[in-house]
Amino acid sequence: MTRVLPDSLVGQLLSLIVGAFLAATAISFWFFADERGAAIRAARYGEAIERTVAVARVVEGASDVDHDVILAATNSGAARFAIAERPSVAADGSSSSAFAESLPRSVDGGRELRAEEVPISPHDGRRVDPPAPLSWLNARMRAAGVAPVELRLSTPLKSGRWLDAVFTYDRPGIQAPPAMLGAAALSLVLILTAIWAGLHRITGPLRRLAVAADDFGLDGPHPNLPSSGPREVRALSEALERMHTRLVAMISDRTRMLAALGHDLRSPITALRVRAEMVDDDETRERMIASLDEMRDMVEATLAFARGVSADQPAEVVDLADVLADLAEELSVAGPPIVWRPAGPFLVSVRRTPLRRALRNILENAQRYGGGARVSVERGSETLTIRVDDDGPGIPSGDLERVFDPFTRLETSRSRETGGIGLGLPIARAILRAHGGDVMLGPRPGAPGLRATVTLPLTRTTTT
Repeated sequence: MTRVLPDSLVGQLLSLIVGAFLAATAISFWFFADERGAAIRAARYGEAIERTVAVARVVEGASDVDHDVILAATNSGAARFAIAERPSVAADGSSSSAFAESLPRSVDGGRELRAEEVPISPHDGRRVDPPAPLSWLNARMRAAGVAPVELRLSTPLKSGRWLDAVFTYDRPGIQAPPAMLGAAALSLVLILTAIWAGLHRITGPLRRLAVAADDFGLDGPHPNLPSSGPREVRALSEALERMHTRLVAMISDRTRMLAALGHDLRSPITALRVRAEMVDDDETRERMIASLDEMRDMVEATLAFARGVSADQPAEVVDLADVLADLAEELSVAGPPIVWRPAGPFLVSVRRTPLRRALRNILENAQRYGGGARVSVERGSETLTIRVDDDGPGIPSGDLERVFDPFTRLETSRSRETGGIGLGLPIARAILRAHGGDVMLGPRPGAPGLRATVTLPLTRTTTT
């Protein structure tokens, strides 16, 4: 069970919330800029109309010779006035935009006013007509006040001529009020703080629950599951506690049943073997004795498999190098050599007898099918890795996991000397997994043969 899941959950939720908050803030800024641009635009257009009406009044009250002086005095870089015989804005010019259409059609007690809004280039100020597919975007930008435009106004004079006014509005710079940015930053900090506190209240018990579940032992002390936190976490802790109790009871019942069965089978097998010794025919007697010996070995192997996760002795700290050295010397006497280069010490907290049984089964498997083995140990930060390499024919990739199924034999003969019973590797894996480790089989890198890789934890007390 991985122990970074709560942290990953917190990170994912915080990332999602920050992304959602930033998206909501961007949308809020967009609406703010839209409303702000519209307000500024309305104020500018209102000022332009008032300025145009004022110039028209001054022009109407002055003589014709003073018109040029008045227009020269009122012109500026952003506003230009001219007197013409015909208006520059057509009668239907107000349809150039919805905003221009909303401007008043008459001012100053009934004076006609024509208005037209024209998009211009931000570079040279010339009129531009955006492509049809982008016309909606240009209209939207003009509505928000972020596109350069010209406001053209025409109003009649008493002389019958027209006063034309052109007001140029460049694209404004993107600005965000400091108060809004500060409010957004403060809101983000407060939201993340509240979310982090809430998630910590949830993930803290979950983290402790993950550690407790990872330390489950079928014969160890009762797991220390968290009893605080949200109601759902407490319910999960109680469910795991009940599950642990049921598992311990189930394993204990199975072990007792198999032990009783093995004890009951030993007596009739022994009695039959004694009777078989009395058979006169040598060939029949040898076959009967061989069958009874096979039955006895199968019973013993089945009991050993059942005891793989049972409490047959307390855990103790042992030097794995000494265990491997003893096994290599013992097995090399009776079969192909087991090569062990002295190393260590490698201290682990285990149950000596079950672990020795597991390592013996793995070494005997390499000895039987691989003609011997070479054993090496590597210490990691949290695990101890044992590699057992042999020079045998190996195992097909499709059978690398199947050989750990009980009573599975890849050797096709029925001889117990060459094929065994099919419980050696299952027993080894059951014992190692009960210690918090495992055993895996695979091809030797760059060489023929098989490699068995055994892992055992170093950082915590292991149980079987």
